[in-house]
Amino acid sequence: MKKIFKLKEEVWLYPGETANWHFVYIDKKPSNEITKNFGHKRRGWSSFPVSVTIGKTKWATSIFFDKKSECYLLPLKALIRRKEGIMRGDKINFSIKIEV
Repeated sequence: MKKIFKLKEEVWLYPGETANWHFVYIDKKPSNEITKNFGHKRRGWSSFPVSVTIGKTKWATSIFFDKKSECYLLPLKALIRRKEGIMRGDKINFSIKIEV
């Protein structure tokens, strides 16, 4: 089974003195759908392997469930942010494809 989610979310920086990890939340509605349809196939740290597309950039990574927000998190590597000109606070359009 595979599913593609098209989303628009704000990029945020993990808080802390040495913070340099950028993330976007996957809103609660798609997060709930992911858990409902794929929850039984979660990996360590409640993660799922995904394919992500932002602009012209595509890559494979994982999303992770955040119990506090009850949403999945998508980490954005520096290389991806540079390629697409993404900064903290930007609202970005992206798609994630789950194939498990």
